[in-house]
Amino acid sequence: MQTQLDSYLAHLRNERQLSAHSLDAYRRDLQRVLALCRQDDLSGWAALDTARLRRMIARLHQQGQSARSLARLLSAVRGLYKYLLREGLCQHDPADGLSPPKGARKLPRALDADRAQQLLDGGVEDEFLARRDQALLELFYSSGLRLSELVGLNLQELDLAGAMVRVLGKGAKTRELPVGRKAVSALRDWLPLRQTANPADSAVFISRQGRRLSPRAVQLRVAQAGARELGQHLHPHMLRHSFASHMLESSQDLRAVQELLGHADIATTQIYTHLDFQHLSKVYDSAHPRARRQAASNPPAHDAQPIDETP
Repeated sequence: MQTQLDSYLAHLRNERQLSAHSLDAYRRDLQRVLALCRQDDLSGWAALDTARLRRMIARLHQQGQSARSLARLLSAVRGLYKYLLREGLCQHDPADGLSPPKGARKLPRALDADRAQQLLDGGVEDEFLARRDQALLELFYSSGLRLSELVGLNLQELDLAGAMVRVLGKGAKTRELPVGRKAVSALRDWLPLRQTANPADSAVFISRQGRRLSPRAVQLRVAQAGARELGQHLHPHMLRHSFASHMLESSQDLRAVQELLGHADIATTQIYTHLDFQHLSKVYDSAHPRARRQAASNPPAHDAQPIDETP
């Protein structure tokens, strides 16, 4: 079973060209299933049937695995069995028709527009780390990049004159994104300082030693900025969520936001309609005459003049 699993992972790496992050996620999930199969003394992948897999999912759920994690695990199992069926190593897919337990769908956390402005409008010192961090924060919020897209960005993919950036997203799909005026300015301030570190390659964002920033390094710098400017925890994906929710609030164009985010399925983008509804609800509550609640300490006057309803 391990040999066949290793062959499938090699297929994902070499033929499907999955990212290292996605490959690690597949490996972890499928190794977990393999361990459960061994606990049940199964002789091979062909011996895993739907009933056994359902019991495994229920066992993991009882152990505290979230519905989202179990959905990802089932997706990994379906991918494995699609490969095994194609190679003639199995005759069935035990995950066919199985659904993960339903879980509460959490709305992504996002900064409101004022907090985003507060984060980005703080004073910036004219030195290496400050200019670099300002540029990456502006680019995150300006273009809605994923963390992996930002750390993988190279100079040749930046077009500051045209205010565009080309990124390689999930599934090795390339998309071109506009870059806002503030982000262009921050990048122009950063790039001359970048050259002083003798860059090892064409990475846009580098350390003082000239090496490409790691995802963990970017996460730490974003968290530091959030603590310093906002007094709260901040992570890169929160800036992407903020970009998406603010774009949707202003444009009401779900399809355009889907394209900007690089979502393959518009259902993934639709979660931001819930964020937008929260915003609209606040506007409604504060603006509609029949929604506003009068404070108990300020009751209406009994001697108020009646409204003249004469046409």
